[in-house]
Amino acid sequence: MTPPKTADLVLTGGTVLTFDGEDREATALAVADGTVVAVGDVDHVTGPDTRVVDLRGRAVLPGINDSHLHGAWLGAIWPTTILGGGMGGGMGGDTHDGGTHGDTDGPGAPLLADAEARRAAILRTGRIIAPLGITSYTEPGLGPGEDAGRTGCFSSAVLDEYAALADEGLLTARVTVLRLFGELDGPSTLADFERGLGAPLPSTDPRRVNVTGVKIFADGIPPMRSAWTHRCYADGTSGHLLVDGAQDAEREANLHRMIDLAHRAGAQIGVHATGDRSIEAVVTAMADAIAAHGPAGRHYLIHGDLVSPEVLARLPGLGIGLNTQPGIAAATGPWLAAALGDEALRDAWPLRRAFEHGVPVCLSSDAPVIEPDWRRWIAAAAEWMGADPSPALMRRLLRAYTVNPARQDGAEAWKGSIEVGKVADLCVLEANPLDLAPADLPHVAVSMTVLDGRTVFEA
Repeated sequence: MTPPKTADLVLTGGTVLTFDGEDREATALAVADGTVVAVGDVDHVTGPDTRVVDLRGRAVLPGINDSHLHGAWLGAIWPTTILGGGMGGGMGGDTHDGGTHGDTDGPGAPLLADAEARRAAILRTGRIIAPLGITSYTEPGLGPGEDAGRTGCFSSAVLDEYAALADEGLLTARVTVLRLFGELDGPSTLADFERGLGAPLPSTDPRRVNVTGVKIFADGIPPMRSAWTHRCYADGTSGHLLVDGAQDAEREANLHRMIDLAHRAGAQIGVHATGDRSIEAVVTAMADAIAAHGPAGRHYLIHGDLVSPEVLARLPGLGIGLNTQPGIAAATGPWLAAALGDEALRDAWPLRRAFEHGVPVCLSSDAPVIEPDWRRWIAAAAEWMGADPSPALMRRLLRAYTVNPARQDGAEAWKGSIEVGKVADLCVLEANPLDLAPADLPHVAVSMTVLDGRTVFEA
């Protein structure tokens, strides 16, 4: 029998929230060679060279996974956020057909004009998120559709820079990438999409940078009257799909074809869809692809502002997830009501119902639309749901930032929970979140962040 490895790092004297299948808790864990080697009893793996950290009552969680965060863009404009003001702040920017991504670059040069700027932005994002306990994030849209984009933040060159940094061992978070074959928040064509699916990808360690699939913009957002809805805006319009086509039927057919092509190629599909009508079209297309070709990928809706109860109930059976941003809901809810009425706002972002149906829900920031502080957005989610504070609620919301995003990444076998054999991606908090109301979580400091067994932040 092979003796256990001596640990490089032991955390002891606190609460370890494993978020494993049984939601077990422990008082200690041990790490060797970047992997969790013991949870609970760690004496047998503690040696003279082991670094032992006394938690002094602090809590250890799996590393936080912000499953919708524009890393290069965040690093380029921070501390500006689109909804928080500053350069390009607010919703007044006109980016293509009116999405959540404001005009942050103005008429001047691109934010990221060369490899040096791209590299600096990505590394800066690593420094921004490490003190937040974030060890994984998804770049939701990099590719040829934005190679001529005004910001330079979403191009194929950004993906190449991620791969280079991963190969050099310089990334301080794991990155999942969706490729983009149309414009960010703008139109896409079936021909460009089909051509893009066949484009080569940079070769890199998929546990560092993993291109899992594609991003499609189905529509815009309700405040800009560009979400495709069954309701009418004040001007009598109801939005439309951003996919190319002369009429609604042709646009919907082209969207259906895109989803079928990507599904058959084995790609994960993440679709920006906010209007109830666009969401129906997306889910129908995904369901048809699954029925025709079998399950593939971990497809999901991005934002899903006006998802209907009927569509929401279909998602678990199809294995379709929902990636939503409670911070954006809180910030833009009044604008949605102004665009579509108070009844639409009451039906919007039905987070409580999604959890009750068993939908795989991921909470995320969409930074730099808003800041990437997940503690604030867990508090916002609880407030939006109108739920009574409880440990069960906190567990559910924390899982939407750890376990569920690992599933979305197709990586739940090796990350997202604290279990022997999984990677040692950890977030240490000054207090146990299960003892707190969600509203109190933003006041709890992150004291340590560990990626692959390596400390990337320590207060």
